[in-house]
Amino acid sequence: MHILLLGKNGQVGWELQRALAPLGKLTALDRHATDYCGDLANPEGLTQTIRALKPDVIVNAAAYTAVDKAESEAEQARQINADSVTMLAREAEALGAWLVHYSTDYVFNGEGDIPWQENDVTAPLNVYGATKLAGELAIQHHCSRHLIFRTSWVYAARGNNFAKTMLRLASERSELGVINDQIGAPTGAELIADVTAHAIYRAMAQPKLTGLYHLAAGGETSWYDYACFVFEQARQAGVKLALTQLNPILTSAYPTPASRPLNSRLNTTKLQTAFGLEFPHWQQGVKRMLTEIMEQYQ
Repeated sequence: MHILLLGKNGQVGWELQRALAPLGKLTALDRHATDYCGDLANPEGLTQTIRALKPDVIVNAAAYTAVDKAESEAEQARQINADSVTMLAREAEALGAWLVHYSTDYVFNGEGDIPWQENDVTAPLNVYGATKLAGELAIQHHCSRHLIFRTSWVYAARGNNFAKTMLRLASERSELGVINDQIGAPTGAELIADVTAHAIYRAMAQPKLTGLYHLAAGGETSWYDYACFVFEQARQAGVKLALTQLNPILTSAYPTPASRPLNSRLNTTKLQTAFGLEFPHWQQGVKRMLTEIMEQYQ
């Protein structure tokens, strides 16, 4: 099996390099690749790459993810998240290859408090969500063998993440405000990568598993409670924090260019049942990540 991975140096892409390696030959690219084009902003070059390599599986971990900036760069976001994804779908279909792609809970409007299911009505609140939804629909229309994983609140020890930001701010300030009315499940890139590898292995043998799935860690929390958990773990590890006051605030009190959904809960029953999996509680993955990064804060 030959797998082409795009976005190799992103949070999920980095973990995918590890998780996909045992499945077969892996060609991992990012937008700075020199031997082949791995840039979704260059669809012509990427098309040539796919036709030259003829992979059995294309895993697209690349995306335009600057949610607020997308409001003023809608054309660029659409090019990367929708137009180039359409090209990937068509090229995969022409090869008879699988296309694996990642999407987001931002395709929903964030109303209510019930976890979203795969067939719930979509209604993105922002440009980013709209372009990701367009990519999903293009794959479903043009590529008969696909796995689309909607996920949310993704983090990894590598790169920037919410926990690192909170720890940095808590070491500098005595008081912080954190949003308390957005609810979701912090989901580790490590979990996403491992589930992806398992799903590809199963789907190659059972093509009927093609489809759209929700992938998120178990449980739920708010950003405020997530921060509380991070600070609790940090103090237990002996990290000195300047923070003495943590205040819950509403999303409405922290306006951003792009509207955020309040309900980011994802129902993962379909994925767990189809592939015989059981997802761990979000705190397990966050604890592992904190163990990796905590030394720099001590």
